[in-house]
Amino acid sequence: MKNIIFGIIFLGIQLLGAQEPDEDLMRIRERLDSLSSFKATIELDVDISFIKMPKKYADISYERGERIQFESDDFVMLPKRGLDFSFSNLFKYSFITVDRGFEMIEGKKYKAINIIPTDKKADFSIAMLLLDTENDRIVGSEISTKKEGTYQLSLQYASNKMPLPEKVEVAFEVERMKIPLNYMGKDIDVDKKSMREEEVKKGKIYLNIENYQIRYVE
Repeated sequence: MKNIIFGIIFLGIQLLGAQEPDEDLMRIRERLDSLSSFKATIELDVDISFIKMPKKYADISYERGERIQFESDDFVMLPKRGLDFSFSNLFKYSFITVDRGFEMIEGKKYKAINIIPTDKKADFSIAMLLLDTENDRIVGSEISTKKEGTYQLSLQYASNKMPLPEKVEVAFEVERMKIPLNYMGKDIDVDKKSMREEEVKKGKIYLNIENYQIRYVE
């Protein structure tokens, strides 16, 4: 009985501390919201054990409040949900946040928070973000979607002033992809035997982003 009461009290304390969105996150969100649109070019490299694919190139574009759009002549971008480093979809519906303390990465301290949507229309169940509170930006995330598995993003920036990353690393669950492998491009080689034999199919995508054209809200 005591354990049950303690559990209820602990849960209540957690929820009480999660009612107001985190101030640092809101400041970073405001900075992202100040971007009216942007365009850039990307170089994409895929690391999936059973897929051989040369580097690909694409153009990306973004309009405030929408997901990032990808365009390429010879392949279908994958997985689009995980490659959206604008994070606009996390803020589309109401949510609460939970402070998870701090994490040290390469000698730097980053604030960790959970985002929990309170609207059933949200397409993710929970997200963890690592915040660079000194430079007001997101440097890492782990997003658990409702239908497309979990995505982990690591972001690097060219300078402290830059609001958008120059390098993005995306880890994802290959078996949850909704794009048939034969649509990934004309010059890929898929080892179907290895693909069937692997119990856990995970992959990584590396993006190098250049030639940003950024417009800010006036």
